[in-house]
Amino acid sequence: MVNYQTILVLSGKGGVGKSTVSSLLALSLVKMGKKVGLLDVDLCGPSIARIFGLEQHSVMNGPNGWIPVYADDEQRLGVMSLAFLTKRDDPVVWRGPKKTSIINQFVHNIAWGDIDFLIVDTPPGTSDEHITAVEAFKDFNLDGAILVTTPQNVSIDDVQKEASFCRALDLEILGVIENMSGYVCPTCSDCSFVFGRGGGERMASESNIPYIGHLPIDPKLTASMDGTNIMKDFETDSIKPILSFIQRYSKQ
Repeated sequence: MVNYQTILVLSGKGGVGKSTVSSLLALSLVKMGKKVGLLDVDLCGPSIARIFGLEQHSVMNGPNGWIPVYADDEQRLGVMSLAFLTKRDDPVVWRGPKKTSIINQFVHNIAWGDIDFLIVDTPPGTSDEHITAVEAFKDFNLDGAILVTTPQNVSIDDVQKEASFCRALDLEILGVIENMSGYVCPTCSDCSFVFGRGGGERMASESNIPYIGHLPIDPKLTASMDGTNIMKDFETDSIKPILSFIQRYSKQ
């Protein structure tokens, strides 16, 4: 049995910002002094390596498995992604069994070391990858899942299906994050709700799921997440809901 806690980041919809939320969760935990692993199991569209500017790195094999790529000199944040094992422009044209195999390798064959938390960034949907990940992590202190949505109904509908998926697999839902809820002007810092607001909070209330909060589109944060200097520049006012959640959660 491992000693770290595992959190899956899920959504039934693509493009809602799961990789962003996964990265912010990991960074917030590191800020609190935790050692964290960040695993990207979005096999067809891995984004974590790019967000942290690690695309040129490769994975080494050690006596206890693959050694993650570290995003900081202190080795408090280890990252693993298929992006380290493939070329950037090569598509992943794999059927289900091969996807299942690589996910199981990611779960069982990575030498994370003495970490406190493992954050798992997942692809959209409720298919093979998700079932494999949930089943594989059942023996790894799987705390539960955070669901990510945007305010629009077209996203809410699919995230509701993800919530049903979690219940079907007896996976606890830790909370809902409404991402892209407003746009923060870089000049005046005013927030305009270009995609509407409140959809995620309403869904959480109707489904009796904890609501973590909303994250606006923040140009400063967006710029830092393009492989520049996210380790230093991630902490903006817009991510306060995630910081508050992590502070509450890590004390449980």
